[in-house]
Amino acid sequence: MQEHHARHLHWDFRLEKDGVLKSWAVPKGVPEKKLVRRLAIQVEDHELDYLGFEGEIAEGEYGAGTVSIWDSGTYDMVSESEKSIVVALSGERLQGKYSLVHLKDSQWLLIKL
Repeated sequence: MQEHHARHLHWDFRLEKDGVLKSWAVPKGVPEKKLVRRLAIQVEDHELDYLGFEGEIAEGEYGAGTVSIWDSGTYDMVSESEKSIVVALSGERLQGKYSLVHLKDSQWLLIKL
């Protein structure tokens, strides 16, 4: 999980899968209380090298701004379908089950279960 001070502050929620980082931008941050729902916009996959990135992305580059690690850890896939992904997070800050529910296009809801 990266805190990303770009044009608009958001958090980048990333799950390593199939050799890439599946990624969602979460404008209001990942919920830490049960059943709180947050919009998560799926963005392009990132390379695994990006997992530990902290620093400045130069003006004029995609995602320009400051990136810092907000949380890190591991996850276990609980279930996965086209409409829903459920993971159990074991992070330094985030613990427990989370669900990503596909709404339409690139829009998902991120919910702490």
